[in-house]
Amino acid sequence: MFHPSFRTTLLAGFLLITSILGSAAASGWLMLEHFSRDSREESRQALALSTAVQQLTERSIDLERSARQFLVLRQAALLERFDAARIEALAALHAVETTLPAAARTAQDWRAHANAIQAALLDTDSDTAAAGLPRSLGQLPALNEALAAEASLAVERSRSSLLASLERSRERLALTLAAALAAAVGLGAVVGWWTLRPLHRIKRAIARLGDDRLDLPVVVGGPADLQQLGQQLDWLRERLLALQADRDRVMRHVSHELKTPLASLREGIALLRDGVVGPLSREQQEVAAIVEHNARLLQSRIEQLLDFNAIRFDAARLTRRPVNLRLLASRVAEAHRLAARARDLNISMSGSAPLVEGDEAKLETALSNVLGNAIAFAPSGSEIRIVLGHDGRTATIDCIDDGPGIPPEDLERIFEPFYQGRIRAERPCKGNGLGLAIVRELIAAHGGRIDVLSARRGAHFRLELPREQSTIAS
Repeated sequence: MFHPSFRTTLLAGFLLITSILGSAAASGWLMLEHFSRDSREESRQALALSTAVQQLTERSIDLERSARQFLVLRQAALLERFDAARIEALAALHAVETTLPAAARTAQDWRAHANAIQAALLDTDSDTAAAGLPRSLGQLPALNEALAAEASLAVERSRSSLLASLERSRERLALTLAAALAAAVGLGAVVGWWTLRPLHRIKRAIARLGDDRLDLPVVVGGPADLQQLGQQLDWLRERLLALQADRDRVMRHVSHELKTPLASLREGIALLRDGVVGPLSREQQEVAAIVEHNARLLQSRIEQLLDFNAIRFDAARLTRRPVNLRLLASRVAEAHRLAARARDLNISMSGSAPLVEGDEAKLETALSNVLGNAIAFAPSGSEIRIVLGHDGRTATIDCIDDGPGIPPEDLERIFEPFYQGRIRAERPCKGNGLGLAIVRELIAAHGGRIDVLSARRGAHFRLELPREQSTIAS
């Protein structure tokens, strides 16, 4: 199946959106041009019709005046003037009739009366024709008024039709623009979804790789180049999985290989201190004690390393069920109550506790490590505050103490295995630097995170977990 590249997709989307909007603009321009042409034509016809009616009225007046003067004076020049006015009037009448076909009957009556007037003027010996001349002359103004009224009505109808056409064009243009904008927005949304969705997946995949969550494969759709990037990220994930497996295997082998000679070494030291090979001097006893102490310390470190690897392997194997964080935090605080009392520390709790889907035992281990770390560093007589909260998507547990805090140079490495900061705890037993590393592994397995927040004094750790909708009030 063909998948265009990211650049090709953006270019094609831009061209399609441009063509849609351009087509809408061209349609609007054509509608405007059509209306402008019709408007010019209507104005031209209205002007021609008005001019023809006005000329007909003026020539009718000249025709009537010439006819009446001829009846009185009987001069040939007046008859010639009458003929000239009649010819011009007939030409104007023809223009009216051509422009306004509905006035054909009125125009025919006008011609009949004009012909009757001409016949009466030429037949001067006929008393009947002469008697009918005033009646025919009197009909021409009425016919002119009728033609003017019909012309005015025709102009008004034409203007109304033009305005109706303009309104239809406006509505059609509005629909065209709305459809074009909807199509452009829809196409933009599709292109955006097609291109941005793989980017969000890539972002989430990179975040999972950064959180060492390598169990989920990286699957990226969309443009071809983004699919290739997703394939490369999945190759990187598999490579990291292989390196992690190699590292764990090497650590197991090394730990096992170290434990065997270490056990022999401790057994030999025990034989020496028991005097099996002969009595030891006081100095030799001190040396043997130092060697035995360091052998025990080395064995403890090897066992801690094996335990940490076991916890990392077990972190992703969760038994999920709804967990009440309020009850969990109360149980952890109660478990540390004696240790806190021994150092004259007070543990307080506040806030609401949402339900989360998680492994209750592992979450308890994580919070216990954080609280134990706070007890180790908090000064005697101070307070350790556990604050529970939530927002739309996450539930939070804040653990705040009044200890020396975390130096800025330690913030980047505080969650690394076996790393111990520059500030030492006041407790007598020295830590191994695995507590916070274990917390990060357990919280990350739940899809959450642990952060160190800035505080005016002391250390402020925040555990964030994906939450459910229901919330238990404090």
